[in-house]
Amino acid sequence: MRHKLSNRKLNRTSEHRKALIKNMLNALIKHEQIETTLPKAKELKVAIDKIITLSKKKTLSSKRILISKLQDQSIVKKLTTTLIKRYEKRNGGYSRVIRSGYRYGDNAPKAFIELVDKDFNAKGQNSGPSQKKAENKDKDKVEAKKDKK
Repeated sequence: MRHKLSNRKLNRTSEHRKALIKNMLNALIKHEQIETTLPKAKELKVAIDKIITLSKKKTLSSKRILISKLQDQSIVKKLTTTLIKRYEKRNGGYSRVIRSGYRYGDNAPKAFIELVDKDFNAKGQNSGPSQKKAENKDKDKVEAKKDKK
């Protein structure tokens, strides 16, 4: 019997499940819309609503908890600056799950999960340390080609 067991196991161990939710949270905050399977999207909706509510507290301890949960400074910065302003008058319901058909191959139900009042320019946008490193490498390659000429 599954009395009082709240979350889905998603056929993963607890550590794998925590890592999956953390990575999906980071992707959702960065891109403001992602496509995944329906059970994962439903679990992610609960997690993102709790994270945004925590970030609205604007205290040092809540910011430290966010950093420990998300483990990405740039994502926490986006949460505590951009998303707080967007959702300051909203008392919940920061995300929505939209079903999008079935996946080819295993026929798993797919769904989009997106932030309400999302920024359409955030989709596919990379920001953070890894993107800056990639941009610096590209600049170095261009400069190296110029030096050869």
